[in-house]
Amino acid sequence: MLAYLLAIFTSAFLLFLIQPMIAKVILPWFGGSASVWTTCLLFFQTMLLLAYLYAHGLVGRVRPKIQGWIHLTMLLGSILALLPLHRLILPGTPWTPLPHADPALRILAMLAATVGLPYFVLATTSPLLQAWYTREGPSGAPSRPPYRLFALSNTGSMLALLGYPLAVEPFISLRHQLHGWSLAFAVATLPIVFIALRRAGSPQDSAADLETPAPQTAPPAPELKLKLLWVALAACASTLLLAITNYLSQNVAAIPFLWVLPLSLYLLSFILCFERATWYRRGLFLRLLAVVLGGMVYALHYDLHNVAISVLIPLFSAGLFLCCMVCHGELARLKPDAAHLTSFYLMVSLGGALGGVFVGLVAPRVFNGYWELPLGLAACALLVLVVLRDDPASPFYKARWQPGWLLMIALVGALVVSLATVVEEQSRQPRVMVRNFYGVLRVFDLGRFPAGDHPSSIKPEDRPRRKLMNGTIDHGLQLLLPVERRQPTTYYGPHSGAGLALLEAGRHGRVRAGVIGLGVGTLAAFGRAGDDYTFYEINPLVIQLANSEFTFLADSPARVSVVAGDARLSLEQETPQGFDVLVVDAFSGDSIPIHLLTREAFVLYFRHLKPGGVLAVNISNRYVNLEPVFEPLAESLGKQAMKVENPKDEATSTYAATWILVSDREAFFTAPPIQDVAVPLDNDRPIRMWTDDYSNLFALLK
Repeated sequence: MLAYLLAIFTSAFLLFLIQPMIAKVILPWFGGSASVWTTCLLFFQTMLLLAYLYAHGLVGRVRPKIQGWIHLTMLLGSILALLPLHRLILPGTPWTPLPHADPALRILAMLAATVGLPYFVLATTSPLLQAWYTREGPSGAPSRPPYRLFALSNTGSMLALLGYPLAVEPFISLRHQLHGWSLAFAVATLPIVFIALRRAGSPQDSAADLETPAPQTAPPAPELKLKLLWVALAACASTLLLAITNYLSQNVAAIPFLWVLPLSLYLLSFILCFERATWYRRGLFLRLLAVVLGGMVYALHYDLHNVAISVLIPLFSAGLFLCCMVCHGELARLKPDAAHLTSFYLMVSLGGALGGVFVGLVAPRVFNGYWELPLGLAACALLVLVVLRDDPASPFYKARWQPGWLLMIALVGALVVSLATVVEEQSRQPRVMVRNFYGVLRVFDLGRFPAGDHPSSIKPEDRPRRKLMNGTIDHGLQLLLPVERRQPTTYYGPHSGAGLALLEAGRHGRVRAGVIGLGVGTLAAFGRAGDDYTFYEINPLVIQLANSEFTFLADSPARVSVVAGDARLSLEQETPQGFDVLVVDAFSGDSIPIHLLTREAFVLYFRHLKPGGVLAVNISNRYVNLEPVFEPLAESLGKQAMKVENPKDEATSTYAATWILVSDREAFFTAPPIQDVAVPLDNDRPIRMWTDDYSNLFALLK
C-alpha cells in the first residue's frame, strides 16, 4: 500500500509542478501572451486523455504480466528522454517561433517534442496504479475502493501548484528548477518500478484480472447516456477553468500565480468531491452557485475594467470553484463501480481535453470575443437542470409542472438570456472586433463631431476619438478632428516620460527612435521630417488595425517602419541600430511581459542605443508595481534610472502615466524640463535582480 501512496502522490506532484515551470520557460518566446498558458493547459489535458486511454487499454486488454513489462519499458524510455541533464526540458533554438506561424500549434509541437514522454508517463500513474490496486485482492477481482487514491493524486497536484509561486519561483532559478524536477522524476519512478515488477511477476494471468470480470460477477456497464453526462460535466469544468484563467491573465498579467490559482481551485474541487461524499452538499452548493453565477454575469455585463484586483480575482476564483464543485460533485455522485474505473477516468479526461480544445483552439478561430466564458457559464446552469431532471434522488426527478422546477427553469432561462445580452452588446458596440492567439482587439468610435469641426465648440470629453482596446486595456487613442489627429494622446503626451525623451533628443538633431509595442502608432506623432522611427510588434492584427483604422503612422513626416515578431527576438537578430531613444511599451494584459525587463534584455537594449542614449519604459498599470525592478538593473549596467509621472489631462486626452528613464548621460537628466519632473526611484522594496533565469512578478502585485 505504501508503494502505491508514494507513487501516486509523487507522480501527481511532479506532474503539476512542471506545468507552470515549462510554461514560464516558453512564455518569452511568444511575447508573454496569456494564451501561452491556455495552450499549455490544452497540451497537458490532451496528454492526460492519452494517458487514461493507455491505462484503460492496458488494464482492460492485456494480461497482468505483460502490463508490468510494457509499463517498465515506458518508464525506461521516459528516463532516457531526460538525458543529458543540461538538455532535460529546456527547449532548443529550433523551436523559436516564426513571425507568421501559428503560435498555438508551435507550442503544442514543442511541448510534445520536449516534455511529452515524461509527462505522459507521469499522467498514466494515477489511473493505472489505481486499477492495479483494486486487483490485488486474493481472487484478483476488483475489491478495493480506489477513489480516495484519486483524491490523494489531486492533493499532490494542488500542493505542487500552490508551492510553485510561493516556495519555488521566488527562490530558485529556472534552470535549477528544471534540473531539480528531472532528478526528482528519476527518483519518483522507483516505487512505480517496484509495483510494475511485482505486476510483471504476478501469478495471475487470466481474464478475471482484466477490467471486465466474469459475466456472472460483473456489475452492469454504464449506459452511453451516463458516459456522455460524465464527458459533459468534465468538459464544462475544464472550459470554465481555461476561460476564467484566460480572462484573469488577459486583464491582469500572465504570471504563474494567476495560472496556478484557478487550477488549484479546480483540483481542490476534485479532492473534496472524491475524497468524501459529505463534502458536496447539493442543496447548499446549488444555492451558492446561483449567487456566484449572477455576480459573474453582472461583471461581464458591465465590463468592469476598472474593478480592483482585490475584487476581480476573488469574484472569478470563487465562481470557478463553485462551478467546479457542482460539476465534480455530480461526477462523484455518478461514478461507477471500481470495475469500470478506467473507463470512468477516460470519459472524465476526454471531457477535460474537449474543454481545452474548445478554449485553446476553437474559440480563438471561431469567435471574435471571449465568448467561451459566457458559454461555459450558461452550460453549467443548463447541466444543473439535466442532472436534477435525471437523478432519482432529486426532488425534480422527471418533473413536469412542479412550481419549484418551473422556477428553476425560469432562473436558468434568465441567466442564459443575460449572457446572450452580454455577447450581443459587446459585439455591437465596437466599430471593429477581431481576435487571434494574442487576444481580442476592439476599436471604438467615441464622442461626436462639433459644428464646424473645431474643438473649441465641444467639451473635451465629447470630442470625436477612436480607441483601441485589448481586452479591457487601452492600447491607444486618436482624436478624429483634422486639426487634432496628429496630437499624441493617452500615455504618450508631451509631458510623459517617452515624450520628454523624444523631444530632448530632437533638440540635438535628427532622431532615430525604436519603439517596442506598436499600439495605434501614437509615438509616430513626435516624428519630424528626417527622423527615423522603427516599431516592433508581435501581434499581426495590431499592425493591421494601426494601418487601417488609425493614421498616426501614415501622417508622420518621419520615416516609419514596422518589424513583425517578438521585439527581443528581432533585436537579437539585428545589427546595432544606434537609437537615440528606445521606448518599451509592450503590454500583455496590464503588465509588461517579464522577458522585456530582465538584465539580458537591458544589455540588448543598450547594444542598440547610441552612447548616451535613453531607454524609456512605460510601467503604468493598475495591478503591478514594477518600479523596484529597475534599480538593480540600472546599477548592474552602470546606468542611472529616474521616474517621471504625469497627471491626467482631459483637455489633451492624455492619461496619468508612470515612466522609467534609464541612461548614463548626466546631461539628459539635468536638461529642462526633465530635471523638474524626474525623481529618484523608490527603493523601499529592494528585490533580487531579474534575469532570463529568475523573475518573480507575484511579489510585486499591488
